[in-house]
Amino acid sequence: QWVYNILEKKAEADRIVHENPDPSNGFVLVPDLKWNQNQLDDLYLIALVHRREIKSLRDLTAEHLPLLRNVLQEGKEAIKKRFGVPGSQLRIYLHYQPSYHHLHVHFTALGYDAPGSSVERAHLLADVIDNLAMDSTYYQKRALTFPLRADEPLFKKFQEAGKV
Repeated sequence: QWVYNILEKKAEADRIVHENPDPSNGFVLVPDLKWNQNQLDDLYLIALVHRREIKSLRDLTAEHLPLLRNVLQEGKEAIKKRFGVPGSQLRIYLHYQPSYHHLHVHFTALGYDAPGSSVERAHLLADVIDNLAMDSTYYQKRALTFPLRADEPLFKKFQEAGKV
């Protein structure tokens, strides 16, 4: 609901850094709540796509390439314009498994060791775009490794199924 409130401007409308209102290829860029916006060393923003049917990396196909390219390009431009940080100094990625199931993209300062930015959970947006351009169903077919804490319900399901 938090995501939908932002997209519908019922919450945090004053925090929006950039918005592309296109219902198919648009998104809203907002500072992550972990970032106090007082310094750029730990810059952290989130792009929330307008499309509600895309829940995670697994849902993406080549059909979504215009959306992903918009997020990448416009997100970098908005951060450069607002904060003076060039795209070459950003880590831009998606989580798998995501912490909430509405497609969102993380933009962090390259030097910031953000939670979940490590290789086993973060998938660079540029790589996602390249993979989908080569194979439209790449993320439906590919095995994706991801970490789980022992207290997570999904971990318990894997244990019950004998997969751990």
